[in-house]
Amino acid sequence: MKNSRNIMGRALWTGVLALQLTVAAAQGGSKKADVKNDEAIRPYRVAVSNTDLKDLRERLLATKWPSKETVADQSQGVQLSKLQGLVQYWGTNYDWRKAEVKLNAYPQFITKIDGVDIHFIHVRSKERDAMPLILTHGWPGSIFEFVKVIGPLTDPVAYGGKAEDAFDVIIPSLPGFGFSGKPTEAGWDVDRIGKAWAVLVNRLGYKHYVAQGGDWGAGVVNSMALQAPEGLLGIHSNLPATLPTEAGKALGSGIAPEGFSPQEKAAFDHLSKSIKEGNFTYKSTMTSRPQAIGYGMNDSPVALASWLLLHPGFSNWSYGNDPKQSLTKDEVLDDITLYWLTNSGTSSARIYWENRNKEIVSAGSMKTDQIKLPVAITVFPEDVFTSPQSWARRAFNNLIYFHEVDKGGHFAAWEQPQLFTQELRLAFKSLR
Repeated sequence: MKNSRNIMGRALWTGVLALQLTVAAAQGGSKKADVKNDEAIRPYRVAVSNTDLKDLRERLLATKWPSKETVADQSQGVQLSKLQGLVQYWGTNYDWRKAEVKLNAYPQFITKIDGVDIHFIHVRSKERDAMPLILTHGWPGSIFEFVKVIGPLTDPVAYGGKAEDAFDVIIPSLPGFGFSGKPTEAGWDVDRIGKAWAVLVNRLGYKHYVAQGGDWGAGVVNSMALQAPEGLLGIHSNLPATLPTEAGKALGSGIAPEGFSPQEKAAFDHLSKSIKEGNFTYKSTMTSRPQAIGYGMNDSPVALASWLLLHPGFSNWSYGNDPKQSLTKDEVLDDITLYWLTNSGTSSARIYWENRNKEIVSAGSMKTDQIKLPVAITVFPEDVFTSPQSWARRAFNNLIYFHEVDKGGHFAAWEQPQLFTQELRLAFKSLR
């Protein structure tokens, strides 16, 4: 794929980019000869070639389909009729150029950290005292998860909030995902990514900031809180590492340990049932053999889509047939198409292998008892793991905010942008 990085022809961004690059250059210091320490921040613009889009359409329309599943539900995987309908739309009516417009509406950059190019969106609020906030996605998500919250977070007055609610927003693509570079060596686990994020925020000139994440993004911000880099004030997670050790050990049996409250037993039963139903088979495969599954994802867009849609975050999605449901068909295809066009099916899958010795919802595995920084949590009821407050208070010694909202699932910012924005305003209010 050929992506143009020349945005100087668009007058709209000239002033914004010049300002941000001047600040970054002044605060980043001189460039160094060692490419792993190159502090340059380079403007970026998404511009996929027509050749790549034509190739995608041809592959979609030439798909060799398997036979229909032998059950009436999706227990064997994505159902044939649903995927065929989605692929038909993908190959004939879906317009990637609209997705490019969404991304190019915001200033984007690339900078090299620890030898890997990191792509990120960076939007400064017009409010003088805006709080710097770094948002981190997971798998099978992307930076598209946060597009709908950029406006409300950076310009709260325009969205019913107050000026003091404003954030400066930084949205990086994880290494191996989207327009970020693909690591050529092992070792890029959540700890290393967390360190890279601290470098990124510092390189942008911020002296203090907060961090938020869900899915693998939750693992990253948990690691950041554990590392406690200078300037990090606190974190927010919508997939917190609160599962107690005794609960984790009992998941295989499906029998909740004695002494659990009704809320704790419900959380345990929900997670245990999901495991028994095979909702985490994708995780087992990518944790052990990401390269093997990657060949199919990188060769066939339909194989890629069927694998991404295996994630339980999509289990209740109607494939765009319900116009009132978020996410829409186009929004999900934006995400899947980004994986395809950036050839990141395999490289993104490796994040599971890199963190094969970690369980990101386990308090013990993620060493939450060692975290001293403030931690905020929002539980969305349709997520794959819903932590009760008692587990959260047990896991984190400095829990400053906990709230169970009444709607939303795994892709919280994507599905419920207004609710997600409000949660971050409340969660970080005491840290301003």
